Amino acid sequence: MSQIDVVMLVEPRSLLLDLAGPAEAFRLANQALQRRGEAPAFRLRFVAAQPSCSSSVGLQLGGLEPLPDTLPPDAWLMLVGCRHAQPGEAPPGSAELADQLRTQNWLHARGQALLSRPAGRLLSICSGALLAARAGLLEGRRCTTHHELLDELRRQAPRSEVVDNRVFVIDGQVACSAGITAGIDLCLHLIAQHCGDAIGAAVAQTMVVYLRRSPQDPELSPLLAHRNHLHPALHRTQDAVCADPARDWSLERMAEVAHVTPRHLNRLFAAHTHTTPLAYLQAIRMERARRAQARGASLQQAALEAGFSSDQQLRRTRRKLELR
Repeated sequence: MSQIDVVMLVEPRSLLLDLAGPAEAFRLANQALQRRGEAPAFRLRFVAAQPSCSSSVGLQLGGLEPLPDTLPPDAWLMLVGCRHAQPGEAPPGSAELADQLRTQNWLHARGQALLSRPAGRLLSICSGALLAARAGLLEGRRCTTHHELLDELRRQAPRSEVVDNRVFVIDGQVACSAGITAGIDLCLHLIAQHCGDAIGAAVAQTMVVYLRRSPQDPELSPLLAHRNHLHPALHRTQDAVCADPARDWSLERMAEVAHVTPRHLNRLFAAHTHTTPLAYLQAIRMERARRAQARGASLQQAALEAGFSSDQQLRRTRRKLELR
């Protein structure tokens, strides 16, 4: 397996997690391969118009490689998101605007050359898709970005098919992911493709990324729904249900995990998630069954894997949810 150059384009105010999350995934993939006595698969490179710049959180990033004149024919060129200007923040000066133009011209030339070769790939995370669109690299492609930027991407790439509510979208050599942490999902998917499922799973386990998402999964999937709260008891219960939805869950058993009474657990779910514990369990089981069928499992196998007593119970639950 040849070593791939993963070339990450860094700009001022780049989102630090867009950089660090994928970079760690590739590093851990190399580490897992080396534990098996195999050569590392990825070489990380960070390139920019200037040798240093400030990240989204103000951390200074230094030692950046100049924009290279050429890229290896099998390189993966990754574009990360940048934070918006803050209220009262000074607009970019002439030097930064010149760097932006130089970067866009470089990206257009190097990106076109890379995509003309069968092994080259273009990857974008979050608003990195807008940078790709401005460089003319998304024309005729299916693509996505952070859900708050979808309309802007449609304006920037009018001849592209912008896909809503997806964690990531892969169209041939171009792969675009949604907001921020979705870049980790994309990289785990690509690592599994290139290095095998065992390496992908090992990286996911090390990063404590449970239930990796696929290109078919919605950005706002049932596994992420009802999680926009800070209540630790609810998160304990939700984590336990997601980790083992096929367990013989009852309201009482879920309450034991939360260390509260069943009645209080119902109140907590109603107040913080606007659903019930058993409805949440049903949604997670339905999602697990959907994933199993997408992998090729029969309806009966998917039902049992997800925690339903039979495929008939799965069908009844599905009909009930569709009627809501």
